[in-house]
Amino acid sequence: MCGIAGWIDFKQELRGQADIIEAMAETIKHRGPDEKGRYLAPHIALGHRRLIVVDPEGGGQPMQGCYKGKNHVIVYNGELYNADKIRRELENCGHCFHTRNSDTEVLLHAYMEWGPDCLGHINGIFAFAVWNEVEQEIFIARDPLGVKPLFYARARDSLLFASELKALLAHPYIRAQVDSEGLMEIFIMGPSRTPGMAVFKGIQELKPGHCIIYNRQGLRVKQYWRLVSKPHGEDLETTVVHLREMLKDIVVRQTVADVSVCTLLSGGLDSSAITAFAAGAFQARGEKIQTFSVDYVDNDRFFVPNAFETNADYPWVRRASEFLNTNHQSIMINNQELSYHLKTSMQAHDLPGMTDIDASLYLFCREIRRQFVVGLSGECADEIFGGYPWFQQDMEMVDSFPWIRMVQPKMALLAPALVEQLDPEKYIRQRYLEAVAEVPELDGEDDCEKHMRQLFYLNITRFMPTLLERKDRMSMACGLEVRVPFGDRDLVQYVWNLPWKIKNCDGLSKGILRRALKGILPDDLLLRPKNPYPRTHNPAYAETIRIKLSKVLKDPSSPLLSLINVPLLRSYLDSNTNYFSRPWFGQLMGDTQYMAYLLQVNWWLEQYQIDIV
Repeated sequence: MCGIAGWIDFKQELRGQADIIEAMAETIKHRGPDEKGRYLAPHIALGHRRLIVVDPEGGGQPMQGCYKGKNHVIVYNGELYNADKIRRELENCGHCFHTRNSDTEVLLHAYMEWGPDCLGHINGIFAFAVWNEVEQEIFIARDPLGVKPLFYARARDSLLFASELKALLAHPYIRAQVDSEGLMEIFIMGPSRTPGMAVFKGIQELKPGHCIIYNRQGLRVKQYWRLVSKPHGEDLETTVVHLREMLKDIVVRQTVADVSVCTLLSGGLDSSAITAFAAGAFQARGEKIQTFSVDYVDNDRFFVPNAFETNADYPWVRRASEFLNTNHQSIMINNQELSYHLKTSMQAHDLPGMTDIDASLYLFCREIRRQFVVGLSGECADEIFGGYPWFQQDMEMVDSFPWIRMVQPKMALLAPALVEQLDPEKYIRQRYLEAVAEVPELDGEDDCEKHMRQLFYLNITRFMPTLLERKDRMSMACGLEVRVPFGDRDLVQYVWNLPWKIKNCDGLSKGILRRALKGILPDDLLLRPKNPYPRTHNPAYAETIRIKLSKVLKDPSSPLLSLINVPLLRSYLDSNTNYFSRPWFGQLMGDTQYMAYLLQVNWWLEQYQIDIV
């Protein structure tokens, strides 16, 4: 994995602007701590930071290549999981390769052979840009599910792009401004975001499955991949076999690297499945896989089961590790570190995020990175198979995103003038209707199937990106590449068309996945209820956050004060009682996380010197 940045301007000479493109790339050096590179031409400047995963000697970037008299330059962040197959196809077309096994070179030649159609040939996670020197045109693309990030902005006569917001903000043309729409994303949609929204005014996110073509004629944004709805033609048992073989193939391909690979193991169904197939691949070559889990100091003392967190992870981690014969290490996080790194995790996002859920993941990844460069994780399974409680409850049609709750209590904590100005209820309703309107419906489905298809679409396109972004930013902040086999494009498309009765077979959440793993995992693991990512239950952490936020309220210079209902928030903090009756976002974010979220908003406003316009 890497970090990329670029600047294109057809009206000015950019060869003398090395300091600016290097400053942009420097802000994302954590994404690529091993090497740096740049490319300068009259109207383009490219910057790159490299994390070495494949072909240490031959994979340097920006990489140049020439085919049929046309020179091209690529900057690329990602991994291709079918690089060997594509390389053979290209060799048959007459392409010559100069590196041992660099997927960067494969991607460059794929573009030189097929142009934008190369996106239909490759399988992987990526954000890349290819400059055609002859045509004076740049092509930019992001992977179908949005595992790898990319942001862009039009400023003056320039097009700017980068892996993270901080790199764009380092350019002198970009100001840290947030308008009313950005505030709505922070306070109502947050910590999720509307696809394409980057919160900062003038900056956009390149949506998953989209690409950009930019030349002297202007900019075109095009969707190259979308979910396709069609009847599922296989019976249950055929589906089980197909799914098992597909998942095994995906995981095995993703264990390939020129550096060490591990898995992140929570003891849940998804991470255990990934670990099982990865362990099999390792055993086939006489090796034993390393697994890691995360927990918190004193959680064994303070954990109390609830509707979302039914049991602790550690006994199940031990069960999975022993059954799969892995080398296992549990990483323990203390509450002091957790509260301290709330700011670190906000900086990694460039936005307020999932607070301690982010900070703990950052600390987890930091410890893994001391030993490993690549890890496999179980993200995306809940979204594509239906693992969240809202897939099993409230089956009637709802008129909002099921993970965004407690909107009215959140609105009450905002400054009344801000609520009146922004109209949050109208905003969230608009975003919901936009999402539902995108759903590729299938003729002939009954009301239940239509409802479930809508629910799955909302989760895949609106909730899953939040978790993928979290995983990317926290891991890459440590220089750790995390791969997500359940986020494979072909797998997501296949599962998309499974009827609800198959996905939920045996009356179990993710029933089809549990069936496919029969005999691969022990029955007790197969039947373990869904548990979310672990969080601390230590009351000392909650008290630390309460004290920190109280100090913010007492400081008249705090930028947060103009945006919130200070008397109500102060009254809530003084009462030392719960404000939210259930999580206000997802399964984990309750009172403590909302206090921490407001802390992050205040730090964000201060550190990024946000100008609210």
